[in-house]
Amino acid sequence: MRKVNLNTKNLHLSEDVIVVMEKKVTPYGNGAKVDCVKEYIGKRAYVVIVKD
Repeated sequence: MRKVNLNTKNLHLSEDVIVVMEKKVTPYGNGAKVDCVKEYIGKRAYVVIVKD
């Protein structure tokens, strides 16, 4: 079941969540990347960009 509700202040994800991580986006060539441990290779992920 996938359900994402988004409004100006709240985000609600309804999924079978394994883990929630906070990572810093780092430069990679002409783009950017977010590192993750390899046990999650092949898993689906959400990247949410927030204001500092």
